[in-house]
Amino acid sequence: MIKILFVCHGSNVCVESPRILTNGHYKDFGFGFYCTNYEHQAKKWALTRKKNHIVNIYEYSENEALIIQRFTEMTEEWLNFIVNCRRGVEHGFDIVEGPMADDTIWDYVEDYVRGTITREAFWVLVKFKYPTHQIVFCTEKALGTLRYERSYQV
Repeated sequence: MIKILFVCHGSNVCVESPRILTNGHYKDFGFGFYCTNYEHQAKKWALTRKKNHIVNIYEYSENEALIIQRFTEMTEEWLNFIVNCRRGVEHGFDIVEGPMADDTIWDYVEDYVRGTITREAFWVLVKFKYPTHQIVFCTEKALGTLRYERSYQV
């Protein structure tokens, strides 16, 4: 049975045809089209834009033929994956899903990488952060699982 979900993308424009952008800085799960299943989080992303604050909503149909990496929580494996992606190391997944390393958490990641804090201290600091979610469509094949539903201004 195919599972159908709704995901949101915060932007400054209506994005009816998502694209994978491969320029700019490295992100948590590498290059791709970033969405979330938390509408309030998409609104926050939209509000970071200078002009216009748009939330785009898509229907997402899971496809078992895709190579998907899921992190259900912040784990050692999740931390290592994010550190590698933020350093520009590429991966072979069509979709990556899991918690987001927001600016505060990323500061802790940087502190850990620099050796300013220990791995144990990192986990203590991030333990009380609110839940976040991101799902990144990393390939054209993965983008094919999305169907534009609607957009609205925040």
